[in-house]
Amino acid sequence: MPNQGPEMEIVHLLRAVTVELGLHSARFAHRNGMHATDVRALIALMDAARAGEEMTAGRLGAALGLNSAGTTALVDRLERAGRVRRVRGESDRRKVVVEVDERAVELGQSFFGPLIDRTVGLLQGYDERELAAIRGFLKGVRDASAEGSRTERRES
Repeated sequence: MPNQGPEMEIVHLLRAVTVELGLHSARFAHRNGMHATDVRALIALMDAARAGEEMTAGRLGAALGLNSAGTTALVDRLERAGRVRRVRGESDRRKVVVEVDERAVELGQSFFGPLIDRTVGLLQGYDERELAAIRGFLKGVRDASAEGSRTERRES
């Protein structure tokens, strides 16, 4: 096999982490009668809220790679299940934004909370310089993956 140095070991560990996190997310979806896309939508909505950004259905669909009909079906399904609500935008009352319902946040916290707590505990063992390196690496991988997705969409 080519190049089995420490860099490839980290790449393989990252792949294993990605698989495990995907399986963990799939268990959450299955236990709660949700689709994998539902879970990704809730994460996107919570990330937007944490960043102080309003998320319209159109923005959500774009973030998930869904067309308009698929996005409407997704938001309708999540709304019927009490996971999200449609509300008027703060800055523009004509705009309809999608928000995660507090009950969905609590549901997610009850399932993902222990994993988050263990992860935070691991990170507390690193100094600020090491945390900066971890943060930089993860952002770089995220950006590389996002660029690959954009390139794929342009080519198809």
